[in-house]
Amino acid sequence: MVGVAFTDSAVLAAFGLTLLAGLATGIGSVAAFFTRRTNKAFLSSSLGFSAGVMIYVSFVELLPAANRLLADAQGDGPGAWAAALSFLGGVAATALIDLVIPSAENPHDASVVEDLQVEGVQPALKRVGLLTAAALALHNFPEGFATFVSVLHDLRVGIPIAFAIALHNIPEGLAVAIPIYFATGNRRQAFWYSFLAGLAEPVGAMVGFLALQRFLTDSVVGASLAAVAGVMVFISLDQLIPNAKKFSQGHYAVYGLIAGMAVMAFSLLLL
Repeated sequence: MVGVAFTDSAVLAAFGLTLLAGLATGIGSVAAFFTRRTNKAFLSSSLGFSAGVMIYVSFVELLPAANRLLADAQGDGPGAWAAALSFLGGVAATALIDLVIPSAENPHDASVVEDLQVEGVQPALKRVGLLTAAALALHNFPEGFATFVSVLHDLRVGIPIAFAIALHNIPEGLAVAIPIYFATGNRRQAFWYSFLAGLAEPVGAMVGFLALQRFLTDSVVGASLAAVAGVMVFISLDQLIPNAKKFSQGHYAVYGLIAGMAVMAFSLLLL
């Protein structure tokens, strides 16, 4: 099998974009402290936009690229089977993470700033915030690897994906910061827990890369791309679109979805 080599600059670019995407959770936590009302139209359309980017690139770029690499390495029939099974494996792995996290602490249930405006201090909320931070960190491992592999595969594909991941990390930062801030009244503590949870994305990227770099054949890269597509499709259908519709005003969620697909389509065609 033919080995795949990546330059140091490509690895650094992939890691840097993954780091920026993960740290977007900090933006969400800051918004919780300094914004009185959530712009629900923006929240709905941005979540829809993220889903549009992920769904389009998964089926138009990542899966076809995975099929080509696996077909070259294993033959057309076995390659197609390997791509399909890798895609479903990515779906199953993400679904399994969701199953082991209690729904009450699921960080992908988007929160709004208005949740801070509740009277009385409830210390139990700090535990909710900490559990949410832990759950977010667990979720962010495969997301970080997905962003990293996408950028490493093709920068023009990876940049919009990193942007989409960053957008949907903003309400996740809110989900961590809101209960901790409301329980403690400590902005700094709430921000740092949210910030640290976001660091799980670059950590997940590097753990995945270090584990696989010695085995980066065409087959491994192809299977990784297909699995990443599965991860992103599951996140989009299970988390982003339902949350976008939850806060939707009119057709903002659908407009955001279409805009995300359009941006991804034009970036692939023009760059």
